[in-house]
Amino acid sequence: QVQLVESGGGLVQAGGSLRLSCAASRRSFSSYTIGWFRQAPGKEREFVATVSWSGGITYYSDSVKGRFTISRDNAKNTVYLQMNSLKPEDTAVYYCAADSHVRSLPPRTVGAYDYWGQGTQVTVSS
Repeated sequence: QVQLVESGGGLVQAGGSLRLSCAASRRSFSSYTIGWFRQAPGKEREFVATVSWSGGITYYSDSVKGRFTISRDNAKNTVYLQMNSLKPEDTAVYYCAADSHVRSLPPRTVGAYDYWGQGTQVTVSS
């Protein structure tokens, strides 16, 4: 069992930046793939970005590619999501999630992740 806690959300104007953090409760976190997902009101939860346990493999959704960067610091049990050039359509609750399974590549589907945080709200005003 691992607990995940997101932080760093808030209200920002379009074009601005935010950095989200996902802190984990246990050291085995360093062996897990970590993903970021988001859910806007009335919409399904969608994939945003993911990073392998080593940090060597990252994937992004097309909607955030080139604007968001995912990274991790295993010594601090923390994964980050740097969000630049934010748009109103980025407004959502952002969740981090951990995948404890051994896979060849980080997954990009909600169902592949075992553990979820409570989410942090990101609101981008126009």
